[in-house]
Amino acid sequence: MPRHDPIPAALRELAPTTLVERLAGFPAVLAPLVVSLSPEESLWRPAPEDWSVVEAVRHLLDEEREDFRPRIERVLADSTESWTPIDPAGAAASRGYREQPLSAVLAEFEQERARSVKWLRGLLAAEPPTDWRQAYEHPRFGPIHAGDLLAAWAAHDLLHLRQITRRLFQMLAARGEPYRVDYAGEW
Repeated sequence: MPRHDPIPAALRELAPTTLVERLAGFPAVLAPLVVSLSPEESLWRPAPEDWSVVEAVRHLLDEEREDFRPRIERVLADSTESWTPIDPAGAAASRGYREQPLSAVLAEFEQERARSVKWLRGLLAAEPPTDWRQAYEHPRFGPIHAGDLLAAWAAHDLLHLRQITRRLFQMLAARGEPYRVDYAGEW
């Protein structure tokens, strides 16, 4: 069984400032991965139920506008107010994610993320300080603190970065046939 190093105390907590800066830096990681994809490449999926790169990026844009930022705002303003339901899979179909050019979706995401980061930096500088422990009682997950949402926002970026990177790997493997990529290592 592999040995895991314990997480040092200094790494156990991610302060809100660190999380906001990770959110601020995410577009600079995402854009170089996807900006050079052709329209066909941005739409490719290994299976019909999988999301393409453009669908994943468009989802990030919707989550920016309709999930993380508004829900943190709502928890901080009135933690008893119910959240507006979201349907990511349904939105992909009803909003025509696949009909939107990746370059436009990416630019819109970058603008929306910049708005979010500006707003979050305002929360970090607020007096009195923002209480990241304020919580909404979610019917499925129990109490969700504003800080939980902030941490989940940064984690959500990484989940979709993993998804997009996997899609690029799968595309490379499919396009490289009859040559194999297994020498690179296991995914």
